[in-house]
Amino acid sequence: MDIRTEHLTKRFGPQVAVDDLSFTVRQGEVVGFLGPNGAGKTTTMRMICGLTAPDHGQVRIGDELMGPRAVRLRRNIGYLPEADPLYDDMPVLDFLRFGARLQGVPAGLIPKRIAWLVDACGLEGEKHKRTGELSRGYRQRTGLAFALVHDPAVLVLDEPTTGLDPNQIVEIRALIKELGKAKAVVFSTHILPEAEAVCNRMLIISKGRLVAEGTPGQLRGKGLGAAMFLVRIPGAPASEILPVLRQAANVAAANEGAVPGTYEVRMNTPAAEVISMVCAAHGWAIGELRQAENRLEDIFRDATLN
Repeated sequence: MDIRTEHLTKRFGPQVAVDDLSFTVRQGEVVGFLGPNGAGKTTTMRMICGLTAPDHGQVRIGDELMGPRAVRLRRNIGYLPEADPLYDDMPVLDFLRFGARLQGVPAGLIPKRIAWLVDACGLEGEKHKRTGELSRGYRQRTGLAFALVHDPAVLVLDEPTTGLDPNQIVEIRALIKELGKAKAVVFSTHILPEAEAVCNRMLIISKGRLVAEGTPGQLRGKGLGAAMFLVRIPGAPASEILPVLRQAANVAAANEGAVPGTYEVRMNTPAAEVISMVCAAHGWAIGELRQAENRLEDIFRDATLN
């Protein structure tokens, strides 16, 4: 089942949280939902799940329209909010059984389904604990298992790896990627390498509007108005070179590179000759000058700071 939003708009008093937002997430792909705090990500996700009604526009799951009475349609959605909705006095296994019954999983299938979730979400050592006794990372894993308990066709995950340690993050990323082969998955994250590692495609929103979308490669190719150059200038100290580069025409930013004597220069127009002229004027020999691939964090900033 695909997710399709059409001209979604949501206001809270005078504030426009989501502003004429349209996009599609297809079955069999994982889409990263990126944006700064307050961009409208969580509000959009709640509208997709039918938990918040849009002021204008609509959400379709498959061919059906999401609405306040679309109870059956909601059974096709697994939702993990950023704040884990756990009952702290329930053991993990009881909590998952409760979720399965709540979602209408046939009684005969519940034990097998829960056994798979415990294994897939890494809960074996914690399954008999009360959820209130779990660490932040295991609470997140339990919330993810709860969202998956009815094997939904659509997954909406709000910051699913928050609180996980590096090993747990790798495991949950792999699980999400595997689930995305058969489901429509949209998840929000502030970790750009995570989005690149997991997603087929990314959506970047700012102030409730879609400002960029595409695969990581497509986003880098667009550059959003800025180009990255790598320049090697041997023989002069960085304290002398960087102020000059930063003041040059069309230069948006200049920083030291990973290798001593190299500099990363972002320019609003791909004008390598500017760097050449600046270096020639100061008597600096250029050892290397080439256009480099744009970084996702730079693209994100270009898209969301305007």
